[in-house]
This record gives sequence, C-alpha cells and structure tokens, in this order.
Amino acid sequence: MNAPSPEVLRHPDKQATADAAAAQLVSTLATAQREGREPQVALTGGSMGSAIIASVLARPDHADVDWSRVTVWWGDERYLPAGDSERNDTQNDAAGLGSLGLDPTRVHRVGGPDRAASVEASAQAYGDLMRQEGGGEFEVVMFGVGPDGHVASLFPHHPAQRISDRIAVAVHDSPKPPPDRVSLTFEALNHAREVWFLVAGEDKAQAVAAALTPGADRWDVPASGVSGGTATRWFVDEAAAADLS
Repeated sequence: MNAPSPEVLRHPDKQATADAAAAQLVSTLATAQREGREPQVALTGGSMGSAIIASVLARPDHADVDWSRVTVWWGDERYLPAGDSERNDTQNDAAGLGSLGLDPTRVHRVGGPDRAASVEASAQAYGDLMRQEGGGEFEVVMFGVGPDGHVASLFPHHPAQRISDRIAVAVHDSPKPPPDRVSLTFEALNHAREVWFLVAGEDKAQAVAAALTPGADRWDVPASGVSGGTATRWFVDEAAAADLS
C-alpha cells in the first residue's frame, strides 16, 4: 500500500508553526497511549526543534501524555562532547526537555568523543541500542530541513546517504559544521508511523518546494526520501512555503 500524500500545514510565522506542531505532538502521543502503544519519538535540534519543546511545555494539555512512557531518540547528532552547545540534545535540554517528566532511562543520546572512541563506534553503539531498546517503529520522526534540502545529517550527494545496511551511520566531511556526525539512515528513519518536517524562514523555501516536487530524488533532495506510513506532515511558515504553488 502506498504511503499517503504529504500534508502541508501553513502557519503565519515560526512561532505559530512551532505551536501547531506542539499541539499535534501532544495529541498524537496521547492518542497512541490510549490505543495501547508506548510511543517512540525521534527529535531534531536547531531553533525549530527547541521551539517545539518549549511550546509543548507551555500547553496545559501536555499532561495528557504520560511522558514517563515515551522513548526519545535523535535522528542525528554532532560528534561533540556531552553538554556542547552545538549538540541537538543540549539544545533540546535548554528548551526544557527535562521538565516534561521523561524517564531518563528512555532518553537515548548519541555518544560523543567523551563516550565513543570514534564516530564509527558511536554510530555502531547507537544502532545496537536501537535494536535493543527500540520498538521497531517510531510514532513520530521530526526533522528540520536545511536550505540544501538535507535532513538529519543526510546531505545532498554525500556518500553517507548510500548506506543501507545499518541503523546509524558515521558522517564525515559534513558540508555544514561540525564535520563529524552520527545520523540514522533513510532505512531507519522510514520506520515511522508519522514523519514531520518543521520548517521556517525564506531561506528554506526552495528546499521545501524541491522536496515536495513529485519524483524528487533523495540523492539531490534528501528531504524527499523520508515519509510516514500513516502521515507525512510539513509544518511550514508562510516564508518557507513561498515557492509552493
């Protein structure tokens, strides 16, 4: 059965986009738990990823979710020591991730050089951990999108895109600093009920339009290479949607 067509959800500005995604996240996770699932979520960093965490905390209904039964992963991470301000998890922590009531043993962080001997060792360990602790399917995978159309740390025309026999891959010579990263592969990211793209800003408009063009090749536009089994949602502000017809 083919995946459903992407749904584009436009909002006036970045904050409204984050608020809408936060409302949908609370609703989606609460529904999953009512239906007997223990949801697994892949978070993203950057300003939008952090804005959503802050928006969730600001919602009174975030208590509808039993956060202690939500498992958290990251779609990618910079190979930097724990607590480095450039890490995605550090940015999410600063936005209030720890105030949601998550069980720390269910918050799975990618090892940096303080925990892993190399980027390859970190990627292998994260893949092994996901095999042990993962549920086989994400409830929601969230992505930011770069102006070049990259998602997680899967960049256009980068050889890491071609890795398909593992869950997580080492990324070297990233075109965006820092150069060393760990990313989940397309194959891992596509094991998701829902995939959400969270995009704001006019510098992303070309990438959004390219990713949503029918027949787009993920080698050229990585954001076109991930979709959810039940829903693919693009939460975009009007600036990021400017090139859509």
